[in-house]
Amino acid sequence: MLFALLLGMAVNFLSEDARCKPGIEFVARQVLRWGVALLGLKITLDQVQSLGWYSVFMVVLAVSLTIGLGIVMAKWMGFKPFFGLLSGGSVGICGASAAMAIAAAFPNHPQKDRATLFVVISVSTLSTVAMVLYPMLVRWLGLDPMQAGFFLGGTIHDVAQVVGAGYSMGQQTGDAATVVKLMRVAMLVPVIVVAAWMTRATHAQSADSEAAGAPASRPPLLPWFAVVFVLLVLLNSLLHLPEVVVSTGHGLSRAFLVAAMAAIGIKTHLKDILSVGWKPVALMLLETVFLAALVYMLLLQA
Repeated sequence: MLFALLLGMAVNFLSEDARCKPGIEFVARQVLRWGVALLGLKITLDQVQSLGWYSVFMVVLAVSLTIGLGIVMAKWMGFKPFFGLLSGGSVGICGASAAMAIAAAFPNHPQKDRATLFVVISVSTLSTVAMVLYPMLVRWLGLDPMQAGFFLGGTIHDVAQVVGAGYSMGQQTGDAATVVKLMRVAMLVPVIVVAAWMTRATHAQSADSEAAGAPASRPPLLPWFAVVFVLLVLLNSLLHLPEVVVSTGHGLSRAFLVAAMAAIGIKTHLKDILSVGWKPVALMLLETVFLAALVYMLLLQA
């Protein structure tokens, strides 16, 4: 997705062409939503149950506190809470995919694509660094294979980097890291609900502030792509869909998200990304360090 983003930014001039705008907007919005919805095929209830209830609690707590930290620190730094949820969700859940899923539930805003691109670039870079450094860190900390898998799956941002780091340390560590990571991916749904609730609250405030005219229609509390996500999880859990269906869904999801990332890149100017300043960078670094420290402390208490 990072390569798609860079390629999209390289042909940014297409966003000024009236013939291209409808297609760019369609891919950046509708295709993105279908890519997020199809992520539901990656998760089954059996995978969640196999973690054990305390492990599930640890994942939920780590994701929730990371997002909470992001919202609080974003407000303290002078940003809107939306940016804190976007950055904290990407760090806490599944990197670039989470950033795009959460942004899809946000209201349209001139700065939304810029913020999404910045978060995608930052979280992809941090995830790659973590993939290299965290296996050395868990060896230094003396974690056993299961603990190492939980730490890697609970802290590295993107799914691909979790798989790479986990299986570089062995089959048992890789399996544990992958299952924990998929549990984090499952947290997308409640976080999208929070994003949709914040959007509804913003719409309600805008409607109340209007002196005249009909109030704007409020968006649904649970966007349709989140509903499809949940339905696919249940369908795959109860019916155990054929491998060809699941693998095809994975491939389509990846292709849709890559295409949407390229479209968002086309819509954004490089100078907009370079002008964000140091505060967003510091925020995402803080969230990353906080998540790693929290997961390690939770492992010590297990």
